[in-house]
Amino acid sequence: MLVLQTPAWELVVRGFVMYLIFIILLRLFGKRQLGQLTIFDLVLILLSANAVQPAMTGVDTSLTGGLLLATTFFVADRSVSWLALRVAAIQRLLEPPPTVLARDGRWDRRALRREMISLEEAQAALRRAGLQEVQEARLVVLESDGTISVVPKR
Repeated sequence: MLVLQTPAWELVVRGFVMYLIFIILLRLFGKRQLGQLTIFDLVLILLSANAVQPAMTGVDTSLTGGLLLATTFFVADRSVSWLALRVAAIQRLLEPPPTVLARDGRWDRRALRREMISLEEAQAALRRAGLQEVQEARLVVLESDGTISVVPKR
């Protein structure tokens, strides 16, 4: 139960590599916040996590190996966050730039399609900001954290 079946260094390397791959895939995946994930997004993440588990643990099923991998994920997360705060190039790689979805009362349909945001979802953001129509907005922006900001004309 406690004896590692795979060398500790190998578990750490495997876990760190999978962490980086997931970060890259999620970055390419889009700018949704956790609360904005669809059921399809959630299924994708759960199935992906289940699929890559053997790649991280190999033959190791020990409690020690699991704890080592969990610690690796937390250390990797803290390290990547620390680097992103101090190295602008890494921050640009990890954090997508904001995307203008509407300007001066007109939707940018190409931007909506590229970011996979439906018109209904964008209009809901307008309503949350207290606007009825896009013509009332000077700017609608999909922020890097997945939120939609609305700047009214008035």
